[in-house]
Amino acid sequence: MNIDSPPCAEQHAVTIWEINRDRLTAMKHKLSDTPKLLSVAAGRNTCSIFKVPQTLIEINGKSYHPHIISIGPFHHGKPHLQMIEEHKWRFLRHLLDRTKTQGIVLEDFLKAVQKLEVKIRECYSETINYNTDEFIEMMVLDGCFIIELFRKFGGIVKFDEQDPLITMSWIVSFFLRDLIRLENQIPFCVLNCLFDLTKMSEESTTLNTLALSFFNLATQRPENVLEKYSNINAKHLLDLLRSTFLPPEVKRLTKPDNRPPPHVIHSISKLRRAGIKLKPWEADSFLIVNFKHGIIHMPTISIDDFMSAFLLNTVAFEQCHSGCSKHFTTYVTLLDCLINTSRDVGYLCDWNIIENYLGTDAEVATFFNNMGKDISFDIDECYMARLFDDVNRHYHSGWHVQLASFRYTYFKTPWSFISAIAALVLLLLTIAQTFYTILSYVRPP
Repeated sequence: MNIDSPPCAEQHAVTIWEINRDRLTAMKHKLSDTPKLLSVAAGRNTCSIFKVPQTLIEINGKSYHPHIISIGPFHHGKPHLQMIEEHKWRFLRHLLDRTKTQGIVLEDFLKAVQKLEVKIRECYSETINYNTDEFIEMMVLDGCFIIELFRKFGGIVKFDEQDPLITMSWIVSFFLRDLIRLENQIPFCVLNCLFDLTKMSEESTTLNTLALSFFNLATQRPENVLEKYSNINAKHLLDLLRSTFLPPEVKRLTKPDNRPPPHVIHSISKLRRAGIKLKPWEADSFLIVNFKHGIIHMPTISIDDFMSAFLLNTVAFEQCHSGCSKHFTTYVTLLDCLINTSRDVGYLCDWNIIENYLGTDAEVATFFNNMGKDISFDIDECYMARLFDDVNRHYHSGWHVQLASFRYTYFKTPWSFISAIAALVLLLLTIAQTFYTILSYVRPP
């Protein structure tokens, strides 16, 4: 009897994968690495300076990047920003010439800021790769430049009447815009530290006052409005300016169980056909908007290069910061709803809601429509939730729409009114003729 031999071992052999030891070591190193492009600290309330999300950059890229001056690490060393980098050292030298009379020298600046290094680094959403010496030098140089710039424009420090950074208006306008870009910020604690260290005995103004006075060159707001913000806490210059526009807290909308949640509203072209109008009114901030008796009351806002940069960067800040309210995001969403075409912008300009210094009406419409893309906010929790709800309920009230549509169709212009009257007279004459024709047939004379 032949006994079958066992199957060949080669037929059942399993190929054993040889692990690459170098790859395994690299993987273990990555397990211990921490994210650098978006650090873990970016989700904390202490983090306040962010790289703008790529989706927003693809839409409005140039508005988030500095054009003439670099502040902080994100754009430090870029070739097109080197012109002002040279002047930073000149401003620092002027500042040291004054402080040395009080015994304060450059080493004192460096030591004071170095104590804040850990706190400063946590303010950035990315891991900063500069070593301590490079990082502290950057903070001192940029911080002293900003403070010296504010003091010169605030009249605290005399400046050379031929200083190009002060006398050339195109440079000043770019300073105003670049200092409010989200990626171009340093923590306000750095500015406060250097300001207190370099403050002269006879100087009584606050850093907030100097900063807001500088930005008032572009916003043109009453001085008494800015005075109440002289001592508020801010995370950086963009946050400081943003805080001065925030409206007082409003009562949160409480909805009955049977009322649907609020929705975004229609364009002004549709709203006006339903009898809803817009009227300008005086307020401390353009964010203070209300709706009463079929009228949306909105303060006038000037749309120019500065305001467009301010709105875009403030919305980006609100989108990134975990503990930030969404006031500007809500306001931008309102305008994005009201504006669909250049005709809508024309209506808002005619009613003095918008002062257009940006370009054509079509360009303003494109600006607001783009700004409303890829942003998120909770309409139920936003500060305009009641306004959105009230406008929608008014718009969908049947008799409001029918009456307003009739008035819009037949009483929009004098010619349409005359045509309507002529048509009405013709209709009455036709009815009268028909009546007398029937009457003569029923009761002949």
